[in-house]
Amino acid sequence: MRIGYYAHHHGSGHCRQADKLAALLPPKLRSQMTVFTSLPNDGYHFSAITDEQIVRLSAEDQLPEDVLLGRAGKYWQPSSLHYSPVGNRNVQMRSWQLLDEIRQRQIDLMIIDVSAEVAMLCRVASIPYLYVRLAGERDDIPHLNAFAGALGLLTPYPKALEAAATPDWVCQKTLYLDFMPNKTNELLTFAAFINKLTTLTTDKTIHERLHSRLDAVDKSAEGNAKDNANEGNANEGNIVTVIKGYGGHDAIDAKLPELRRALPNALIISLGPINDEARHCVDIAAHVNDVTPFIAYSDLLLMACGLNGIAQAYDYATPLVVLPDERPHREQEVMAEALIEQGRALSWAQFMAQNSSLGSQDIPSFLSVNDKSISNESISNESINTDKTALTDNQDNTPAQKFMDSIVDYTSVKAWFEEWLLPQLGLKPER
Repeated sequence: MRIGYYAHHHGSGHCRQADKLAALLPPKLRSQMTVFTSLPNDGYHFSAITDEQIVRLSAEDQLPEDVLLGRAGKYWQPSSLHYSPVGNRNVQMRSWQLLDEIRQRQIDLMIIDVSAEVAMLCRVASIPYLYVRLAGERDDIPHLNAFAGALGLLTPYPKALEAAATPDWVCQKTLYLDFMPNKTNELLTFAAFINKLTTLTTDKTIHERLHSRLDAVDKSAEGNAKDNANEGNANEGNIVTVIKGYGGHDAIDAKLPELRRALPNALIISLGPINDEARHCVDIAAHVNDVTPFIAYSDLLLMACGLNGIAQAYDYATPLVVLPDERPHREQEVMAEALIEQGRALSWAQFMAQNSSLGSQDIPSFLSVNDKSISNESISNESINTDKTALTDNQDNTPAQKFMDSIVDYTSVKAWFEEWLLPQLGLKPER
């Protein structure tokens, strides 16, 4: 089947998800997938698909000459749509462009990530679609109508992180694809990671601290990076990594002074953008292409709850403190609540309370939730790489891979829907 993927233009995450799914297709069949987005060329660089497979749609911003604004109030706004300007040339152009490209490219099935308006456009045009359902409270009429109009729903996170308030029928109509971490190169050894850190700063004192930690590991009888990381002064040598995206970082930067006071001896690393007034609170501020070694080898992570960031960190045992950004539909807040409830993370308030009550104890030993430790157990370079290899070997068994394999196996949407999707969901539409 030929697949079309509509990727919303807010942030790069939607295009990244499309890229991850495309990478699961056999290389010879990736040309059958087309991405529709109004994100500009420099907004995200695809690795699994070519420029010829990307349709750049017109923008949909309000224009001064619009007959009606996109959100004109209940007497002028269809309840099935979030945003519906009238007389907007760009929206008209993108609608014609979308339908025309679907026809010309003979798209069999659309995946919509995310837009209630595109969902309704496809349903009215009788185009089969699947709808990507993100975390958060999405119980408004436009979302529920988009869900109802889809052949099925896709969630790029595990069922274990589903919000308790999600209606049963929505859950039943959902294929849970689990997290799809970004593909990375082979994980650096701990020694290589420490050496990399030395290239991110010219501060000789920090170099000495890093080499001292590496020496402690080298002197260990077991060569274990985690067992010996905390010798000496409380928190001396502990690595705390703060990971921020480009969709918003002010809230995390505002917490950096408190983090420094709470962990005065830790080596604090800030990855991503950082405000100038917060730089003095961290030891290293840098931009990196691959955060995986930081996730694997840090003693503590502080990050927001963006889908791609959590997807990368979720399967590692590194203690996690979450500080969700404010987003529509409480998207990150709901994800954070689920992670905390599951015992995979602490909120900022929980972290500060435990740190205050336990004082100078080492980071891994005090980070626990509901009496269930989520501390990063002692992990050697060998065991981490073994686990990573095992995950790669079992890639064919992931829900996302099984889903994409089904797309390859069928040439007819009708046959795929009836023979593969409906049995997966346990549902039967009315005849």
